Amino acid sequence: MSALTWAVAAVVTDDTGRVLLCQQGRGARRYALPGGRLRPAEGPVRAALRDIRAETGWDIELVDLVGVYHLTGPPGEAAAGRAGPLPDVLVHVFRARAAGALPATDPPPGCRLSWHSPDALPDVVTPLTRAAVTDATAGRSGVLRDVPCVPGTVQPPEQRGEAATGPPPSWSRGPGGRHAIESDVGESS
Repeated sequence: MSALTWAVAAVVTDDTGRVLLCQQGRGARRYALPGGRLRPAEGPVRAALRDIRAETGWDIELVDLVGVYHLTGPPGEAAAGRAGPLPDVLVHVFRARAAGALPATDPPPGCRLSWHSPDALPDVVTPLTRAAVTDATAGRSGVLRDVPCVPGTVQPPEQRGEAATGPPPSWSRGPGGRHAIESDVGESS
């Protein structure tokens, strides 16, 4: 196992149900959920509120925890331009609402923000974004899921011959195909 990185993200929606995405400024310019890494001694709730405001300018209200997603690269392979394998990343993904009709501050440069219908996401989204938006809009909470983070390894469900409404494979399945986990923002499911 490579180094473990803890991160947060949120499926932030507006009053019409659209999802806030950030088009990343590097590489393939894929769309992703807003979020970031946890700082030392910082909990996921505080990190989500801080990172999302810093990245987007929006104040948000956290509703609940959609799930914990484990992003992995191929074992032992180094990504282009890296000296070693990609780190394993555990991402706490929250369901959130935009607090207000406008951002509280101007977002910093480096991320182009846009609102999208969950049913019409851009073709170039990160695998985590596609999985988390699918889970959040289906009303799932307490999801535990492995998500390959290598470009090209995760296709939209319709390209795999699956129904777009079906959940991606889970780490393990309990009743209803998911596990409940505790969250310090809401009830467990």
